[in-house]
Amino acid sequence: MTESPVRPAGTPRRALLLPFLLLFLTGGLGSPAPVQAQEDVTVVFLVRHAEKVDDSRDPELSDEGRLRAAALAEVLEYSGIDRVLSTDYIRTRDTAAPVAKALGLTVELYDPRDLSGAADGLLAQGGRVLVVGHSNTTPDLVQALGGDPGPTLEDSDYDRLYMVTIHPDGTSTTVLIRFGVPTKS
Repeated sequence: MTESPVRPAGTPRRALLLPFLLLFLTGGLGSPAPVQAQEDVTVVFLVRHAEKVDDSRDPELSDEGRLRAAALAEVLEYSGIDRVLSTDYIRTRDTAAPVAKALGLTVELYDPRDLSGAADGLLAQGGRVLVVGHSNTTPDLVQALGGDPGPTLEDSDYDRLYMVTIHPDGTSTTVLIRFGVPTKS
């Protein structure tokens, strides 16, 4: 059996569909929404940092974590993100860095001890933002934004990507996507 010429060998179909799903859900495909409506919608992508080398206070990313951070940059390449936020830890900054680099942005720091203030700032500024946090802060920030954090985020979960869309009327929708690390074929 031969691989499809459209899909690189070893690339799961869902990995190729994910960017299209994100574009569709954020208004990047299909009929264009009125300009005013698109500007008033805030879209916040939230992830926990990628895999770390150990359980020390401020560890670096593992090899798998670096691959996951690169995969995140590929997934979000066409998302229209205009800001990237991270807590001030090596593992979160290094998870955010490939996305920021791919989009020509600088990683901004936020305080994970003030999630209410972070949510207020995100809502006030609007736009499309990636926020990289931790297993004990990311679901709480999703909720502070009016989103649904879904099932408990376990310490072993590194594959969740939340997309919280906040509409001008204050309502929000949440999409939870799981993304993987590319496998070697």
